[in-house]
Amino acid sequence: MPDVTPDPARHRWLAIQAVRASGTAGAILGLYLLGRAVNLPSRVLGLLIVLAALYVVLAVPRALAHRWRSGA
Repeated sequence: MPDVTPDPARHRWLAIQAVRASGTAGAILGLYLLGRAVNLPSRVLGLLIVLAALYVVLAVPRALAHRWRSGA
């Protein structure tokens, strides 16, 4: 039986996609909270969640790709 080693690039790609999906879900949650808020603290919380989710979607995958960049 051949020795099959898992491809680390596939696992890294899946991790980046999972980060993007969780960030998108967080942004949707934040927008939902922002839309349903009745007082200022709830609106601020929704806005902070949206901003944090946008950071996760935009910056974290790039940082992971930079960290995992091969020397080739």
